[in-house]
Amino acid sequence: MAEPQPRAPAVVRSKAKGPLDRPVFIIAAPRSGSTLLYETLAATPGFNSFGGEAHWLIEDHADLRPGAPGVDSNRLGAAEATPDLIAAIREIASNRRQGPQGAPPSEGAPLLEKTPKNALRIPFLKRVFPDARFIFLWRDPRENVSSIMEAWKAGGWVTYRTLPGWEGPWSLLLPPGWQMMSGAPLETVAAWQWRSANQIALDDLQSLPDDDWTAVAYHDFLADPGGVTRRLCDFAGVAFDAALQARTAAALPLSRHTHTAPAADKWLRNRESIERVLPGLEALWYRLANL
Repeated sequence: MAEPQPRAPAVVRSKAKGPLDRPVFIIAAPRSGSTLLYETLAATPGFNSFGGEAHWLIEDHADLRPGAPGVDSNRLGAAEATPDLIAAIREIASNRRQGPQGAPPSEGAPLLEKTPKNALRIPFLKRVFPDARFIFLWRDPRENVSSIMEAWKAGGWVTYRTLPGWEGPWSLLLPPGWQMMSGAPLETVAAWQWRSANQIALDDLQSLPDDDWTAVAYHDFLADPGGVTRRLCDFAGVAFDAALQARTAAALPLSRHTHTAPAADKWLRNRESIERVLPGLEALWYRLANL
């Protein structure tokens, strides 16, 4: 694989003023390390958050759930963001903001949010939050696909108990065309989820102005959490304060959604299965590595 090429230095931005000005969405495939990144950034009162994943922000609205007219997956475009839905989503987002550890929200701090399904909803989010910015996190497909497989096996990440034509529950995000996966081996489904999430997200992001998004590899974040966190704070216009310095000065704690202890070679448990699907992921992997 080619070595990742650094993007241009991030632009330092002015601090948000209104409660929903310049929100920051972490965009990532499921099981890609987004919880660890989110929990790290959310340690500072420079961000407000919802305290965790916010599936309810979208799926509390019946018109936006799979099965609604014109909606058969987690993919949402700008056209689905009607004026009434925009108003409702912004109201609940404003009301449910909080600071670190459930503290009252900080005045003037931007909202930080991460829900893996949002990898398929960037045009929708941009219509609801016109000045939104995005941090795109991606992970080595060998590790990521293995983790997705383990999540399916564990049964703790079920998102839909029943889907028409699908046998059993569905886990993690639901990309468009999921019906094609009926009867496929688990590694095929997991690889397809990784590819769909990253490809759709990257295509959507690259249609936006460069200043609206930045990318980070999970491996780079683990290798230099302080440096990466400082860069992302510069992008968001948030101070790399004492809380973040302390958080990143030592080994990062395990995220709340850790399934088994991290290990660089953990994916080898599923090596045979992953090597069967890896050729279909290499073109996208190359594209990600050269962001």
